[in-house]
Amino acid sequence: MTVENPRRALGVVFFIVFVDLLGFGILIPVIPLYALSFGATEFVGSLLIASYSAMQFLAAPFLGRLSDSRGRRPVLLLSLTGSVLAWLLFGVAGSLAVLFAARMLAGAMGGNIATAQAYIADITAADERAKGLGLLGAAFGLGFVFGPALGGFFASEPVIAAARDLLPAFVPVSEFSLPSFAAAAITGTNLVVAFFVLPESRPPEARGTPAGDRESRVQQLLSALRSPGLGTLVASFFLVSFAFSALESQFIFLTNDQYGYGATENAIILTYVGVVLAVVQGGLVGPLTDRFGEYRLAVAGAAIQVLTLAAVPFSPQLGAFVPDLGRILPVGPVLPAGVLALLVVMTPLSFGNALTNVSLNTLVSRSATDDEQGGAFGLTQSAGSLARTFGPALAGGLYTAVAFWAPFVVGGALMVPILVLLGRLDREAVTSATA
Repeated sequence: MTVENPRRALGVVFFIVFVDLLGFGILIPVIPLYALSFGATEFVGSLLIASYSAMQFLAAPFLGRLSDSRGRRPVLLLSLTGSVLAWLLFGVAGSLAVLFAARMLAGAMGGNIATAQAYIADITAADERAKGLGLLGAAFGLGFVFGPALGGFFASEPVIAAARDLLPAFVPVSEFSLPSFAAAAITGTNLVVAFFVLPESRPPEARGTPAGDRESRVQQLLSALRSPGLGTLVASFFLVSFAFSALESQFIFLTNDQYGYGATENAIILTYVGVVLAVVQGGLVGPLTDRFGEYRLAVAGAAIQVLTLAAVPFSPQLGAFVPDLGRILPVGPVLPAGVLALLVVMTPLSFGNALTNVSLNTLVSRSATDDEQGGAFGLTQSAGSLARTFGPALAGGLYTAVAFWAPFVVGGALMVPILVLLGRLDREAVTSATA
């Protein structure tokens, strides 16, 4: 450990990851509608969404190895610079091809999460590493809570009108470009802060050390799947992420079709979902785990999602059973009965997803020894990245070729094999590794 003040460095990395995810989250309500504005179908728009995770999956190991040989700081600064360029390109895109190029560049730069994790491993003692990685997870959660809210703000009509008055005429200003420029500005600020305050964590003598033969991430996943207990958990995590990606990728298409909602209205809903996830993960999972255990929570979360995920596209019909509240705030969207029903469904759905994700991650961690924790977390991240690559493509195909409800119903149905897998799990074998 070469950093003089590890706690300060940990705070800097937390800030970097949080602001990085904040810039990413700003565009969540924008990307699907941006693709539609170029005449893309929901399937093509889903491929645009999936391209980020695909490039992140491919780039993360490369950036991690590069940080081993060149140092963590240069790689983090390089990735932030690339993200600024990606979001600027996203804002001035004049075609769908440029949108894809910008999105893929952003995904490749988003692979810096492996470097951020390595940085934390450099500056923390083994017995404090879990806390450091948990702080990184908190940065992720906060970025996804506040990012969509900012995206909706910058896509709102008053902000767009003000920007047109303030910015030069050659700057394109729209509900799509302005959030992109905001993401670039936030990430650029992050780059400047990191340049001046982020120390290097890897000593020169450790750089360039041969790492030996390493399995690819796909090989690691295949090896894990052959392990009875761990394989069941990783397969379950993949299916959960795959199924939930139907909601993540098709939700804005759905609300746009059913309610005519744009980026601002969707941002409000997504912010609400993010708050629910943060409350459950940060405040409820711990006490519930103490009382019921990780296994029961994973099963309960999957069971909740079977019905709630399938019910999402039928919120207009469910609205017949709830009151029409109209506009409940001085600003913001009108809240018809169908949207209120949607929020009612999304609340237990978000609750169930948070329970399952956290519990499966914990079970995977408990199935590994202390020396294998990094590899165990890497497996769930790899499984999640692959699921978020192929899941949106399938969901977009179902939305376009079958019906608007198909990806959500199929997503709910995929929770059933998860229950079967967990039902066959040898719980004693899973939890004995760290006993």
